[in-house]
Formats: sequence, C-alpha cells, structure tokens
Amino acid sequence: MPEGHTIHRIARDHSKLLTGRPVHVWSPQGPFAPDAARVDGATLERIEPYGKHLFYHWSTGEIGHVHLGLFGKFKVFTDDDRPQPQGAIRMRLESDSATIDLSGPTACTIDDPSVRTGILARLGPDPIMRRANPQQMYDKISKSRRGIGDLLMDQSVVAGIGNVYRAEVLFACGIHPLRPGTDLDPAELELLWTTITRMLRRGVKDNRIVTMTRADSDVPRNRPIPRADATYAYKRDHCVRCGTEIQHLDIANRTSYHCPTCQPR
Repeated sequence: MPEGHTIHRIARDHSKLLTGRPVHVWSPQGPFAPDAARVDGATLERIEPYGKHLFYHWSTGEIGHVHLGLFGKFKVFTDDDRPQPQGAIRMRLESDSATIDLSGPTACTIDDPSVRTGILARLGPDPIMRRANPQQMYDKISKSRRGIGDLLMDQSVVAGIGNVYRAEVLFACGIHPLRPGTDLDPAELELLWTTITRMLRRGVKDNRIVTMTRADSDVPRNRPIPRADATYAYKRDHCVRCGTEIQHLDIANRTSYHCPTCQPR
C-alpha cells in the first residue's frame, strides 16, 4: 500500500497536469460511470492529499475521493499518442496536457463535501502538512496500552504511516515496536514526530523511501542510494549499525522489523 509520501507526490505531479483546466472524467470499467458523469467537463480546482487519501475539488462544488489501498495505481500519459484504455480502468482523467488512468483503488467516488469532512475527522495529523499539529498523536499514544508499532499503523493516530516507515521511524528513535504507548515519555513522543516528519517529507522530495543517511551508508556521495540499501531495518537480515540479526513480529497484520540491540524492549 502506498504510504503518505507517495500520495503527496501524486497530488503534486498530477496537479501540474490537471488543475485549472476542464477535465473529461469517465469510467472505462463502468461502475464509476454515474459518479464520473457528475463532474465530466468540470474544472479541477485542486488536488488535496491527506495521509493516504486524495481529494479532488471540482468546480461543481463536489469532491472526488480516491484511496489506492493495496492494489490501486495510476498511469500517466503526456504525449500526443494516448492509448485506448486497457484493463480494468476505474477512472480516466483527460485534460489538454495529459491522460491519467486509475485502476484497482479501494475507493473512488464523487461526493458531497461533507464526506471529505467526515473522513478527515477520523484521521490523525498528517506530518507532511506544514501546519500539522502533533498534539492529537501525542494524546492518543500516551493514553494507550497498545504497542507503539500498532499505534503508528493506526491512521486515526497519525496519517500516512505504513509498514516501511513504521520500521524505520522506530529504528531511528531506538524504540521497540511492542513498547506500550503509555510507556513513552514526552521527549520520545516529540522525537517520533520529528523523525516521522523528516522521513516522509524526504520521501516526497526524493519520490521514494530513503531513510538511510549518508553517514550510515557506504554508497559514494556522487551516487544515489539503491533501494536495497535505502533502509535501516525494513527487510534487512542484520542491523546495519551493530550487526545483530533483525527480528520479525506480526503487528497490525503486517511484518514488523526491529533490532533487539538498538531497540531494547
């Protein structure tokens, strides 16, 4: 499932191609067709990312909602030879500068603005947003006996964290994923937020997950860090700092990775 940095990057890149223009909206697959017809030909005013959600603000006053889930993906075509839809395309967006196909999303709807309001009310702060307030995250973590590895995957606690960032944030902060939220002190909560913010914002900039710093990497400075060497704990066999074997836990239905030496319980 794409994590928050991917959603923000999609919004940034697609906005350049679609916003401020009338957009032909239709559904080659069919089920989305009635919704698409409500905004077909309308101007797309802006694309708003939040956590793992995308909101499309249309000139009709309605708002589109997309959640990619595990299988959703976009394909972008910007040349003059734009192909006919292939496969199960839920939504096609066509402007004078691009064609964008969406397939396999968990959610793809056109709604009254109240639906967006309801979704946002259920989510925690999005660390990528410049004015995000971490207090809601602090409050929920500090009152919960659930493990922090479970809490970070809860979108009502903090929006946008997925399995990779969970492992990397906790490793960078030296926190064991099974430590209860109530066990974390204010300094650790602040460190968590600062680390989450730094990592996700870097992900938007780089358009990929790179949590490894140059100080910890053997890759020459004039070369990009390859994907296999871009993380500290996620899918590693051994800790890059101390050499201890990376341990696996099943938390929130996903495999969690941690170093028992650098992240003592």
